[in-house]
Amino acid sequence: MDSEGRRKFLGVCLAGTAAAAAVAAGYPVFRYLAPRSGATGLQKLVISAADLHEGEAKFFEYGGSSAVLIKTKGGEMVALSAVCTHLGCIVQWVKEQQHFLCPCHGGQFATDGTVLAGPPPKPLARIPVTVTGGNITIG
Repeated sequence: MDSEGRRKFLGVCLAGTAAAAAVAAGYPVFRYLAPRSGATGLQKLVISAADLHEGEAKFFEYGGSSAVLIKTKGGEMVALSAVCTHLGCIVQWVKEQQHFLCPCHGGQFATDGTVLAGPPPKPLARIPVTVTGGNITIG
């Protein structure tokens, strides 16, 4: 094999190795950023009403993402997506102030999901809730 043939062979090997490394490094990033699959059929979730007291929030997973159930000071049950509409962070419940706070950029949401302050462009998505007897049905 002459030197030009070796050079082409090594170039092809180097290009193949670089492509394999790029795929190996890029795949986990792609899987992290891609939306979860398999969340097409939303299940109903039943929670005991005794598990939630007035002014408290209960976080749970619904439809493949984080959600939250709040029992307002007036006794109303509200279920919302817990994913901030700005960059997708999970909001936190601030019990003392009775609102949600996004830890990423300081977005604030009311108990009904409306934006109070910060950069979020739209309110938190609402999830249907029904209360029957001593059970809360979400979905």
